[in-house]
Amino acid sequence: MQPRAIARTCPPVVSCAVRASANEKLALSAGKCWLVGSGPGSTDHLTLKAVQLIKRAEVIVYDDLGTQAALDEFAHPSAVRTYVGKRGQKQSIKQPDIDKLLVDLCQQGKDVVRLKGGCPSTFSRVGSELRALSAATIPHEMVPGVSSALAAPVLAGFPLTDAVLSTSYTVLTAHAPDKVEWSKYAQLDTIVLLMAASNLRAIMQHLLNTAWPAETPVAVIKWAGTEQQQTWHSSIDSVADKLHDEQLSPCIIVVGNVTAFAS
Repeated sequence: MQPRAIARTCPPVVSCAVRASANEKLALSAGKCWLVGSGPGSTDHLTLKAVQLIKRAEVIVYDDLGTQAALDEFAHPSAVRTYVGKRGQKQSIKQPDIDKLLVDLCQQGKDVVRLKGGCPSTFSRVGSELRALSAATIPHEMVPGVSSALAAPVLAGFPLTDAVLSTSYTVLTAHAPDKVEWSKYAQLDTIVLLMAASNLRAIMQHLLNTAWPAETPVAVIKWAGTEQQQTWHSSIDSVADKLHDEQLSPCIIVVGNVTAFAS
């Protein structure tokens, strides 16, 4: 008798590869977001890296101020342009919606430039966008630009620091002056105020109330770094009256003796 053949069922080969988590898989296929500063407005003040990124971006999500010239000159014709600008007293897209837009675009595999006026480091709401991108494990990178807070004084003819007149400066956002604790800034050499145009008179009164000398020089620089730039020089006690009839936005306001270099 022939021995019966015994059938063997071989077990399937088990892969030892470790599966990536859902988020890790998504990150591998996702695009990348660059949060890029475009400077105060003129393409003369763009960094080389900003130019390179704008040229190759698939999607550009851009602000209201300081970005249009860069788009017009360097964006590829096929790039999708999405406007998310914010202007005071005007209806605009909410920040959480911008955060979601950046994440959604990158998860579609797009390389996205989030183009911001000035520098991402200064009052640009970049923190909210960074948190959203990080939570979604989207690769991202910040690219510095020339902040209007730093550029405007120089373009108006004066520095922010001086060995005699200004050994330090502070940059404030002043769109809600009644919420600022002005007494903290009473002994400073120089203050740079952003988003302050519509509250000029109230801000100057706050400074007077916290013992700033009435004769302290003030410079107001509108559309800094563009062909439309205008600069006015006055003092704390008279600048609001002097510019009462002017449309000042967008502007940078500098308070301090150092502005006298250009007055």
